[in-house]
Amino acid sequence: MTVTAATRAGIVPSGAQIDLRRDGHHAVIVEVSGGVRSYEVDGRRMLDGYGPHEMCSGARGQLLLPWPNRLRDGRYDFNGSSYQVPLTEPDKQNAIHGFLRWESWRVADRADDRVVMEHTLHPRPGYPFALRVRVEYRVSADGLSSTVSATNVGDRPCPYGMGTHPYLRVEADTIELCWLEASGSSFLIEDHQAIPVGIADVAGTKYDFRTRRRILGTELDTAFTNVARDRAGRAWVRLWRGREDSGVGLWMDERYPYYMLYTGDTLPDGERRRRSVGVEPMTCAPNAFSSGDGLISLSPGEEAVSRWGITPLGAA
Repeated sequence: MTVTAATRAGIVPSGAQIDLRRDGHHAVIVEVSGGVRSYEVDGRRMLDGYGPHEMCSGARGQLLLPWPNRLRDGRYDFNGSSYQVPLTEPDKQNAIHGFLRWESWRVADRADDRVVMEHTLHPRPGYPFALRVRVEYRVSADGLSSTVSATNVGDRPCPYGMGTHPYLRVEADTIELCWLEASGSSFLIEDHQAIPVGIADVAGTKYDFRTRRRILGTELDTAFTNVARDRAGRAWVRLWRGREDSGVGLWMDERYPYYMLYTGDTLPDGERRRRSVGVEPMTCAPNAFSSGDGLISLSPGEEAVSRWGITPLGAA
């Protein structure tokens, strides 16, 4: 059921809490950002989320729209016009993760095991375009799945990209001895603003997790591309506590040619550094509004649909 967002102490920071349950799977979707606050399977946590009375930190489980990651100087050109959006990462002079992380979303449809969250992004300075976004979450014996549908409801083409930011977790105090597997064969080289300036092969570098191996001190805040996919067209990131232990996996469909891995080393003091691995499926590269790398241009009435999900893993 959806519960009220108010308590005796005041409003719940993440708004209304929507519980989804089926076959031992339990996810909590929240009003603020329309994101995933927590996900458990038979009481085992799949995500490093946050509590019902906590404010989201580190973008945990949030939806990143209409662009994921960073936009250099908050500036971009599109269809012959130049735009400036507010800088939300002022220390690096970037705009980061779009506009909708702290907005309220409404429940458009729901059942015990599924919910559709909806938000309309109206034109604003720096982004004079209109998007209607619907996100369906569903839990089943196969895991938690999400389908994101964005429709241009304006009268002119608009730039679009999206991402999401869950942190995969296994039952370990630190990720140092955990095993990670991620299918990207290339990583993006970044400058001092964390903006891509090149691309390189992961072979022979610390970024090569195509075959599962222990993390062992590797620091990651890195974008990957050129991903291998299974027969269903899904790319995977998988995390295990130990080589023979169970774990958790995140899959993304072909609409996501990029993803970020983040080990939390730059989280503010006192937060949960290196306790989980942030995995950020992205439909475009960081800075795509400026570079065009993977950027989607939606014509009026056109819809973009992407799918991703999280599932428990058996022994590695």
